[in-house]
Amino acid sequence: MDDFPLLSTIAYLPLVGALAILFAPRASSTLPRTIALVASLASFVLSLVLLAGFEHNAEFQYTEKVVWLDELGVSYFMGVDGIAVLLIALTTLLSVIAIWWSWETITVRTREYYIALLLLETGMLGVFMALDLFVFYIFWEIMLIPMALLIGIWGSTDRVYAAVKFFLYTLFGSLLMLVAIVATYQSYFNETGVRTLNVLELQGGSYGETFQFWVFAAFFIAFAVKVPMFPFHTWLPDAHVQAPTAASVILAAVMLKMGGYGMLRFNLPLFPDGTEAWTVAVIVLSIIGIIYGALVALVQPDMKKLIAYSSVSHMGFVTLGIFIMNMQGLDGAMLVMLAHGFNTGALFLIVGVIYERAHTRDIRAFGGMATRMPIWSAYFALFLFASIGLPGLSGFVGEFLVALGTWDYNRLAAVITFSVVIFAAWYMLWLYQRVVFGRAWGELPDPGDTELTRGEIEELAEANYHGHLGTDAPQPAVSGGDHDTHDDHDALTNENPEEVGPTHKGQMDSRPWTDITFREHLALAPLAVLTIVFGVYPKPILDIVEPSFQAILDGATRVVGG
Repeated sequence: MDDFPLLSTIAYLPLVGALAILFAPRASSTLPRTIALVASLASFVLSLVLLAGFEHNAEFQYTEKVVWLDELGVSYFMGVDGIAVLLIALTTLLSVIAIWWSWETITVRTREYYIALLLLETGMLGVFMALDLFVFYIFWEIMLIPMALLIGIWGSTDRVYAAVKFFLYTLFGSLLMLVAIVATYQSYFNETGVRTLNVLELQGGSYGETFQFWVFAAFFIAFAVKVPMFPFHTWLPDAHVQAPTAASVILAAVMLKMGGYGMLRFNLPLFPDGTEAWTVAVIVLSIIGIIYGALVALVQPDMKKLIAYSSVSHMGFVTLGIFIMNMQGLDGAMLVMLAHGFNTGALFLIVGVIYERAHTRDIRAFGGMATRMPIWSAYFALFLFASIGLPGLSGFVGEFLVALGTWDYNRLAAVITFSVVIFAAWYMLWLYQRVVFGRAWGELPDPGDTELTRGEIEELAEANYHGHLGTDAPQPAVSGGDHDTHDDHDALTNENPEEVGPTHKGQMDSRPWTDITFREHLALAPLAVLTIVFGVYPKPILDIVEPSFQAILDGATRVVGG
């Protein structure tokens, strides 16, 4: 069993599934879904085996090494430490959820859709496993095209614009990374006479301060684009808004973490002098991103865009925790990454639930959802409170540890940063109040309610309101139902969200909405359990990652087996 290539099996099972879908008979629409789910589930189960067998130390484990291009120093070198093993488990779990979620929502080009999802999963897993820069770069680039296709083909109205923007930003970062890889490779060869792209060997190189300054910057920008970190973030809201729900989940819950992972794996160990030179600038940009993301989220009318900007703010805590360079900060950064994967991924699913019923994400189109969909509202509350850092839920522990680490680094920076928690509570609770407890269009207000406009008062009087609206009377706009029957359908979709407002006239769809379905329960329940469990007891995560973080802080030389 020791010789079994567990990492490669986990990484390539989704690829095998993609090939099986490609050559499967086209007659069945269910077969591609089934193959994708089985392949992804198998990868997930093996990732749990990997996690269970991982020893809590700083060494890279389950290593696989095969010489590939000997004359160039390129090897197929895979291995995991405590940081990678947790992110691999997160990736396989969210991939299963994304495929399961898409079972009924994706009905067009299903074969191509599931092939893209599985290729994306292989690329993401390879990034977390690769210990050779050449192999790492291949997996990094493999991710780019499937995600661009998911946005550009199965996305919303402006999907092509969002896909091109995502592609260009990521490609720009990738090219800078390629330059940095070549420069590091050549510098190490000039110093030692050895050609290698082995990350662990390259950590032993002595690079000049000027070299480290610029090469650190090139690596950092590539990872900052992926985080995304202010000011490299502008592709993210467009990508999230236009992407299908499952792609938004993968993008938020997994792909953003690759930026933080890259900084931990490459920037800090390879370029300690560069890290020291850039630390203050990175911390300042992180604080700006935290504040900026929260303030911009406050004014968003689209639920998806609000959550996207909240991601910019949350991921700022990750980069802040990494670069304050103490154990509390690093522990907090890891916990924030995992909690953000659970919470924000779930929030995008929550928005997907309501979008499937209402065909709009505009906050102004909703109200009173607590009575129409109480279970959905309860899930929404759980993940919303976790996102704003309520004690006892997963979002709290990581941000608290980053706060402790930042206080130890600089008290003024800590005070400025964590005053933003107030804004996070503001925009999230404002969203929840409007959507779940707010008054739906056409509902009779409570006594003393002054929300009704003059036009609504006149319409309600004209309709002879007696506990319900007349079916033939003019109706204020409502959220929900099949809006294809509306003459001005676009006003109730995300294509023109600014047109949804109190002046809109539409015909009420009186059919009740179903609350959370079995499919939706099965997707949300695991994330809910993880959010609660790791909010109450995060010690297992810290036990796994702290040896790796200590090795980064100490600059220890790691002995690799195999």
